[in-house]
Amino acid sequence: MFDGKFRKTLDAGTAPVGRILVKIGFSPDVLTALGLVFAVATGWAIGSGHHWFAIVLLIATGFHDMFDGAVAKASDRASQRGSFFDSVIDRISDAALLMGAAYYLTAHNRGQLVLLPFAILTATFLISYQRSKAESLGLTAKGGLMERAERMILMGVALLAKPIFIPVLWLMLLLTTMTALGRFMRVWKVAASPPPQEHTPLSDIQNSIRRRRGLSRASRR
Repeated sequence: MFDGKFRKTLDAGTAPVGRILVKIGFSPDVLTALGLVFAVATGWAIGSGHHWFAIVLLIATGFHDMFDGAVAKASDRASQRGSFFDSVIDRISDAALLMGAAYYLTAHNRGQLVLLPFAILTATFLISYQRSKAESLGLTAKGGLMERAERMILMGVALLAKPIFIPVLWLMLLLTTMTALGRFMRVWKVAASPPPQEHTPLSDIQNSIRRRRGLSRASRR
């Protein structure tokens, strides 16, 4: 949702900070890697039950994720390699957070509820895969209720108080699944329509007819 509706506003707000970070000496890959470090630390804090500390670390994780793109643009280092690296690290970061949640539930004898974070992770990976697969086919699969920014915000809400931790995770699973289904339906409808046919200019048709006539006359000779 934020990626679709507020992307231009967010880019305009992060651009000045991105230029400052470039002057300090940060590169986009360094910010992305540091974001992974903070995500792993956040997962540890969630798993160990230090949820208020996990909120602080989660904010730091979001900071790195928010500004690595701005640094890439400000330093003219935006590249396919950087985009690939950022996407892979994002998936690892998602896994670190939810594995921390799974460990926390296991440590507190929550039984089968340990499967809840893994269900969220499955839906999360499906959302990401649908987008990458659709874009490889020349289609668009963005948007939805629970993209990465929304998931991190909702995780922060879950960490505010331990009594609401599990209910908010259930809500995250519901909204994430709805987002995955919504993307699937949008891509399914677009992919079902026939691709636009390229119209051959009249001059090309005339030239083709002339060539065929020339070949026919030559064969007669």
